[in-house]
Amino acid sequence: MDAQINISQNGILEKTFLCYEISNTSCPKIFYPLETRILLYILFSVSSIVTIIGNLLVIITVIHFKQLHTPTNYLILSLAVADLLVGGVVMPPSMLRSIETCWYLGDLFCKIHSSLDVTLCTTSILNLCIISLDRYYAICHPFQYHSKMTSMTTIVMIIISWSVSAALGFGMVFMKLNILGIEDFYYENVKCDGSCILFHSREAATIMSLTCFYVPAFVMLCMYLKILHVAIRQVQAIQSVNSELKKEGKATKTLAIIIGVFLTFWIPFFLCNLIDPFIGYSVPPLLFDLFLWVGYYNSTCNPIVYAFFYSWFRHAFRIILSKGVFQTDSSRTMLL
Repeated sequence: MDAQINISQNGILEKTFLCYEISNTSCPKIFYPLETRILLYILFSVSSIVTIIGNLLVIITVIHFKQLHTPTNYLILSLAVADLLVGGVVMPPSMLRSIETCWYLGDLFCKIHSSLDVTLCTTSILNLCIISLDRYYAICHPFQYHSKMTSMTTIVMIIISWSVSAALGFGMVFMKLNILGIEDFYYENVKCDGSCILFHSREAATIMSLTCFYVPAFVMLCMYLKILHVAIRQVQAIQSVNSELKKEGKATKTLAIIIGVFLTFWIPFFLCNLIDPFIGYSVPPLLFDLFLWVGYYNSTCNPIVYAFFYSWFRHAFRIILSKGVFQTDSSRTMLL
């Protein structure tokens, strides 16, 4: 077991465990009790598996059933792909880092992992922005909806959102834009062997937080306030006259809940991310890690929201579990 012996201010001998015994620049390591580690491995592994299975069901449902090939559902599909990658690619390495308190997967994979983390979070919120735009036209300008939000338009916007997110995530990490201007401080006081954190300067933290979260969140909230205002005026028609408006209103409500869940789960992390450089990087790493996992769990919750609010998803779920998708013409099953 790797350890160094230090003398504290009161003269008591203390052990400091290291990630790498042979390195002079190793990060300190925290050892959790065995029972705690086992419990955390079980919790995080189950979370990852549930995230993968839930979002895989959403992906299969939207792809398989032709009735669901609509612009709105293409956006849900894109969001589910991002959530699936969070569960399958981002969560497992983060689990090892959080429980072992050291990073043993190498610097290159650390950069790839951090890049994917930023990319997938940004993709999710940009997809949600497009969803809010889709709902805006569906409710506020229903006669322009089918001409404005075509399948091709939606696909192009999805491609743009993924491309912009990847450029931001991978560009920032691999070009080291996150530590631009504070390189000396980072390498002298923060960087150590066994660490994999995305450290930010004040400027980088501000720009990243505004670009990846706060500005898109503000746009979404404005869109939905406008939608709510229009929906209240249409409530009578939605309830008694126009079944199409009623269906659009229900979809809008469900997607608003998805956006609300997203904002709730990610606000603690982005709040810490924004203020940490301005308070001398004094946010405890454990708290940062906790809020990051809270954000990850948003990817776990989205399929649960679909299952709870969308009857078509529950119907499709039953068909998939009963292996009905392998029957002839099952893709033409009416779910709504």
